[in-house]
Amino acid sequence: MARDDRAYSVLRTSYFRVGGMAYFLAKTEPGVYAIADLAREGETVWDGVRNAQAVGVIRAMRPGDILLIYHSGGEAAIVGVGEITSAARPDPREERSWVVDVRYRGMFDRPVTLKAVKASGRFADFALVRQGRLSTMAVPDVFVAWLRAEHGAAIP
Repeated sequence: MARDDRAYSVLRTSYFRVGGMAYFLAKTEPGVYAIADLAREGETVWDGVRNAQAVGVIRAMRPGDILLIYHSGGEAAIVGVGEITSAARPDPREERSWVVDVRYRGMFDRPVTLKAVKASGRFADFALVRQGRLSTMAVPDVFVAWLRAEHGAAIP
């Protein structure tokens, strides 16, 4: 089975590589690592993912893919954008985890809250709504289009 086919079966959601690019979302506690930290550092190793399904998502990421950054503490919201800059690789500090490098691409003018996503009524099957504890997930293209159209989100 081709690597992208295997990734698709693990993700259990529709995503498509448009021009070789796919969209993902990763949650972070802003008190631990916030979008402001990524903006200040410019690039970081995205680590700490241990759930088997979320690790499968990390393994599907490729350089050039876009990562939506989601703050899970306080008012849960998508707050900005990063870009995957490395191939996924095993985490040298955590046997069952994988990591990728992420470069800061920008912060949203207005965060898009989980409440707004749910209120739209359009994304009940999206892992963000359906699997609240999943930390890393593929993002359907229709969701990215909605973020751009309804919230003016600057997403590549």
